[in-house]
Amino acid sequence: MQLETIHRLQRLPIALHTAWDFFSDPHNLRDLTPPELGFEVTSVPAEKMYPGMIIRYRITPLLGISRQWITEITHVSEPHLFVDEQRFGPYRFWHHQHLFREIAGGVEMEDIVHYIIPFGRLGQLAAARLIKKELQKIFDFRRDGLAKKIGIL
Repeated sequence: MQLETIHRLQRLPIALHTAWDFFSDPHNLRDLTPPELGFEVTSVPAEKMYPGMIIRYRITPLLGISRQWITEITHVSEPHLFVDEQRFGPYRFWHHQHLFREIAGGVEMEDIVHYIIPFGRLGQLAAARLIKKELQKIFDFRRDGLAKKIGIL
């Protein structure tokens, strides 16, 4: 069992509260996820994020096989931090910190994801590179999509 990490920083020329409002709304995740993953929010979360909030999704990560993904928002410190943790889904472990800092000219967003691939050593050997590559592509898609959306590319 190996703990993997993805770390990303992105600066956007928007106000801190604007970034918070956008990223803390689970319905915006679809716009930040490559369409080929078929990502869809299947629950109707509350308008305002809170610790203990459960969000259900459907995603098609590999080979066209659709999976349910359930996350819990475990920490919220508006407008600077929220954490989602997988309760059921494609990973053995998933912990995703979303951090927002006001900087000159906008906001710096930081993502820190810790995850463990399922299926023990076999999963590690067979899928580690593939899964890390796919997660990097998802974060690249998000970075590029946000840059285009607010016209900074």
